[in-house]
Amino acid sequence: MFFLKRLTILILTAVIIIPAVSAQRTVEESYYMESIEIMIITEAAKGITREQKLVSLEYIGEAIERGNTDDRIRETLEFLTSEGTRSVTRENGRVVNNFPDIRRHAARYLGEIGTEEARKSLIGILEVENEPIVLQETFKSLGDIGTNANNETVRSIARVLNFYTNTNPDNLMALSAIDAFEKIARKNGGINSIEVINCLTNVSTGLYTVPIRERARQLLADLRSYR
Repeated sequence: MFFLKRLTILILTAVIIIPAVSAQRTVEESYYMESIEIMIITEAAKGITREQKLVSLEYIGEAIERGNTDDRIRETLEFLTSEGTRSVTRENGRVVNNFPDIRRHAARYLGEIGTEEARKSLIGILEVENEPIVLQETFKSLGDIGTNANNETVRSIARVLNFYTNTNPDNLMALSAIDAFEKIARKNGGINSIEVINCLTNVSTGLYTVPIRERARQLLADLRSYR
C-alpha cells in the first residue's frame, strides 16, 4: 500500500513538473527566437540594397501581426522612413538609399504599432518627406492612430496639404488627408483647429476634382456638428 501511494505521488509530481519545465523551455526558446528576429530586423534594415530592407519589413510585418511592438521595431521603422531624406548615402555623387516604397511601407507599419512614439515618428516624416505616396500613407497612419494632443497631428497634416494645394495639387493626397481628418474628428469629438478649417476651405475651392472638393465641403459642414 505504501509503495502504491509513493508511486502515485511520484507520478503526480512528474505530471506537474514536466509541463512546468516544458513551459520554461518554451519561454526561453521564445525569448531567444524573438531576439534573433529583432537582430535580423535591425541588421537587414541597415543593408545597402532595397531587397535587404524589404527583408526587414517582412519580419517587422510578421512581428506586429503577432502583437510584438518592441520599441526597437519602432526605431527601425523610423530609421527606414528617414533613408533618402534625413539620412542620405551617396556613391559617386548619386543617392543610393532613396527608396520611397520602403518609406511608405515603414509609415504604414508605424500606424499599425499605434503608440505615441509611433505617432511622433510619423509627425517627423511630414517634416522632411516630399514623395506623395509616402505622405499619403503617413496621413493614413496618423488618422488610424487618431491622437491629436494640442492639435499637433492635424496641424502637421494641414501644413503639408496646404503646401501641395498651393504648389502642386494631388487628389490622392488630399483624399488621404481628408480621411485622416475625419477619423481624428470622430475619435476626439471634433477638431477645433483654424489650420484645418483653412486647409479644407482651400481644398474646397482649389484645383482638385469635383468629388475631392465636395468631400472637403462636407467635412467642413460635419465639423460644425461636433460639440
